Amino acid sequence: MSELVSTRVEGGIAIVEMHRPPSNFFDEAMLAELASAVIELDAAPDVRAIVLCSEGKHFCAGADLRGVDANGLRSVYRQAFAIFTARKPIVAAVQGAAVGGGLGLALAADFRVATGDSRFTANFARLGFHHGFGLSVTLPAVVGRQRALDLLYTGRSIRGGEAFEIGLCDRLVESDPREAAVGLAAEIAESAPLSLLAIRATMRRQLVADVHAALDVEATAQSHLLGTADFGEGVAASVAKRQPAFVGR
Repeated sequence: MSELVSTRVEGGIAIVEMHRPPSNFFDEAMLAELASAVIELDAAPDVRAIVLCSEGKHFCAGADLRGVDANGLRSVYRQAFAIFTARKPIVAAVQGAAVGGGLGLALAADFRVATGDSRFTANFARLGFHHGFGLSVTLPAVVGRQRALDLLYTGRSIRGGEAFEIGLCDRLVESDPREAAVGLAAEIAESAPLSLLAIRATMRRQLVADVHAALDVEATAQSHLLGTADFGEGVAASVAKRQPAFVGR
């Protein structure tokens, strides 16, 4: 356990929790600890499935990009990719918002559990930025290409009900998504552990390979846009909670 990420095991289910409330913005250090936590659980024979959750109002409001340059972006996404290499099934409990990179983190899991008030947002284009965290692969994999384009081009937020309808979340509950996520993980844990590992490796083989390639492309596009006037305007507008005035440079 650290100040950023904790792990506890309950009845064959590992609870991996982020601790940067209320919004749980991530940086390289947090992702490194998350990756280390889920990979270490690969070697735990008493753990059959993992619940990824967070302390506070929101699951994850995205990346903390303050002071991050092109090299920093690539370092962040090396840690992101490490999370994809974990071998055991992961269920994400999404309370509040999963925004930007936080949506990417939720999509690194096999399943997502949310409430009607949960909010999913790929808001990169509204910031003058390019999406990352492998969303080029994971988002169309779960919602289809056209819906992924809709969400990426418009940057609009969708609530839990619509997310459930389009497959972005797999369970929609009225109250605590963590409790329901643990329940789903417990169902998974009833299956034969060697079968789970083998099935997951087969089903995610192409996805993991595609994410690895996409992360490099995404980081290159993000690096190009970091210094643009539109990115500066997008961030300023977001902070001021106003409409951005993009100029195309």
